[in-house]
Amino acid sequence: MSNTTQPSGLPREFLERAIEQTPLVGWLGVKIATFEPGIVVIELPIRKELLQHHGFAHGAVIGFLADTACAWVAASVAGDVVTSEYKINFLAPAVGEKLIARGSVIKASSRQVVCRADVFAMKGNEEKIVATALATIARIIA
Repeated sequence: MSNTTQPSGLPREFLERAIEQTPLVGWLGVKIATFEPGIVVIELPIRKELLQHHGFAHGAVIGFLADTACAWVAASVAGDVVTSEYKINFLAPAVGEKLIARGSVIKASSRQVVCRADVFAMKGNEEKIVATALATIARIIA
């Protein structure tokens, strides 16, 4: 296989531009805390607009954060990508000031990247795992 077909990761600046150009991501307030090949950490402040009727962060917000962490960590090693599928397990109510998602690459090939994301709620200095996800992210091949 030649070097021209080998996956290469996107730079952090690409994702920062994507945040600026994607109204939903900007409205939610997602920030990149860590971005390096194979490891991504993103943060999201919890606001009342993101809560469900029990006062917990809505599952759709947690799912979005897990999917985003997986896609962005895949992009860190494979370039431009889209989510092929993901599965999420909700483990506890998400209560606190912010959510943190930590994405990591499990296995990358020339066509897809299998990733994991764990989502935590931060309340003060306490961190509590609230969800874990497994995703298959497809590399976009032009």
